[in-house]
Amino acid sequence: MTAPQNHTRFTITNETAIALIGLYCMAVVMGFGRFLFTATLPDIMSQLTLSTTIAGWLASINYIGYFIGALIAMFVPQRLTWQALILGTIVSIVTTIMLVIPELSLSLWYLIRLLAGIASGIGMILSSSFIIQRFSSARRSVLSTIHFAGIGVGISASAVLTWWLLTLGYHFDVIWLVAGVSSLPLLWLLYAIRPLTTNSEAKISDQRPSAHQTYINFKRSLYEAITGQTKAISLLAASYVLAGFGYITSATFLPVMAAQRLTTQTYAGLLIWLVVGICAMLSNPVWGALAKRIGEIKTLMGLTLLQALGMLLPLWLDGALGLYANAAILGSTFVGMVSMTLNIIKNMNPDYSNLLIGLATLAYGAGQFVGPLITVVLAGKNDNFNAGLLVAGIGLLVSLVLLILFRRQSQRIA
Repeated sequence: MTAPQNHTRFTITNETAIALIGLYCMAVVMGFGRFLFTATLPDIMSQLTLSTTIAGWLASINYIGYFIGALIAMFVPQRLTWQALILGTIVSIVTTIMLVIPELSLSLWYLIRLLAGIASGIGMILSSSFIIQRFSSARRSVLSTIHFAGIGVGISASAVLTWWLLTLGYHFDVIWLVAGVSSLPLLWLLYAIRPLTTNSEAKISDQRPSAHQTYINFKRSLYEAITGQTKAISLLAASYVLAGFGYITSATFLPVMAAQRLTTQTYAGLLIWLVVGICAMLSNPVWGALAKRIGEIKTLMGLTLLQALGMLLPLWLDGALGLYANAAILGSTFVGMVSMTLNIIKNMNPDYSNLLIGLATLAYGAGQFVGPLITVVLAGKNDNFNAGLLVAGIGLLVSLVLLILFRRQSQRIA
């Protein structure tokens, strides 16, 4: 006897609505889960009397988590993408809210930021895979830009939220609480776009493979995903490592740099961080349109060169001008670089999109982990970030060279 089917279940099938849910998801798992830390970092350092070294390690432990999350996402079968995405989103929201707990030990800070990073890695990859697969091929390129704009929306929201609550006299703990609570409706919206499961699919999903079989399946999938494209994928991944390394100095310490240089402007760091978010939010559709005209690889190369220039501008331009220029270029480029890279590698073998996006995100996460640590070492006792910006710019130029080699290799394969 079969149970009666529920015909009243609430579902959202409109593609534009799904793209907006994807935007909300990216704003939560990336904008809040990762980049709210940057917005609140000056206040965190002040309230907890943290050194730049500890702040750098807190940033890097989050990026270790991002790396681990990407690794986990690579093992998620396509049929379980939505379930894993829900779990990652729950962890992201919970770890955001947990920072309201008073007098947390430093070890708990490390643990929370690690778990938040894992959730961000899972959420970034699986939302990109799950949401974008729901779009029709005719609208995919346009709607994908809406999805990835969520990173910029989240960064902008983190800046505005931090500025608003600081002016009201609150501190980072309340800021993180409000961010977490405002993220809760996302769970209901993700539930509304869950995939329909047939009885046959349910039976298949009940047949869970052993850990050894999962590893065998993963190796087979990895082999099938990269066969005939190993060199090209390696070049793209290496370039993406340096892209992660290159942007993260500003993405972590830009408000701190502003607090150092612009001492007479109380909220200069947050205003500069808002510029990053607004530029990230508005620029992605522009790069999407450009990619349709000249191709994703050429667009990615141009963005990499532009971002390298942006890292060097604070060294050439003193005061606010160099920092605002860095912020505008950072925001205008890094989301476009992420979306272009993920689209390029996903399209190399769409049947293994989770796996290939995971590989790319692992590479990006590795670069992001190393970046803050090197920046802190180079900053020294005087907390001078100039050397870190210079090394970041050089790393991005090397990334550009690898992209040129990747393009040539791709043309040979074609």
